Amino acid sequence: MSRIGRKDERIAEIIALLEKNGVIRLRDAAAHLGVSEMTIRRDLSDVPGRFNCLGGYIISVQEEPGAGGYVAGIERDTQSGAKHLICARAAALIEDDDTIFIDCGTTTPHLAELVPQGKSITVICYSLIVAEIIMHLKDVRLILLGGVYHRAAGSFSSDEAIDVLKRININKAFISAGGVHEQHGVTCSHFHEVPIKQMAIRRAVDSYLMVDSSKFGKVRAAHFAEMSQFRTIISDKPELAHDA
Repeated sequence: MSRIGRKDERIAEIIALLEKNGVIRLRDAAAHLGVSEMTIRRDLSDVPGRFNCLGGYIISVQEEPGAGGYVAGIERDTQSGAKHLICARAAALIEDDDTIFIDCGTTTPHLAELVPQGKSITVICYSLIVAEIIMHLKDVRLILLGGVYHRAAGSFSSDEAIDVLKRININKAFISAGGVHEQHGVTCSHFHEVPIKQMAIRRAVDSYLMVDSSKFGKVRAAHFAEMSQFRTIISDKPELAHDA
């Protein structure tokens, strides 16, 4: 495609691509518009609160009406600093020769970017963005659980994915959630995630729940675990963290 010179025209085209695809790669957007990735980043930074660049992807932070309050890649990500802090604490737990499971959501890409290199680590995931980050890391083996792609969640699901998990011993499972509530337990917004999360927790030696402080006291539609099933709840606020 020929170069699109006006910033407002590029922004309009990016919005149209996001409406069509839900999430787009930064490099694909740059190629489509005939400009550099740096130009795209500058354009997006000039529209604060409208877009996010995460793991080489462009996502919209405009909440989609009727989406049940949460759409991965469309959620209003106001807790990015807290999520990065949480994931830095989680990454410090990863050891040489670990096989780890990284959940989907808007928190876990931060962990994917912090997975240590130079260690013999295997990462299992079912998130497209997490996989895109991990695939570029040296000395890190990736197992992507495939199946039907759910655009709203940015993740895959299938019976075969559950069967694969059943055959793998996981050292550490890093799980995300949309809500943590003392009475109603740990919940998420997408029902297709439930069996995958539950199997990963079941197969893991240790499971860690990674949630920022905005998730406490919230309840989402799909229940998948109790707080007692996690060795540690890792949060941005120490008073909310929990060790089993």
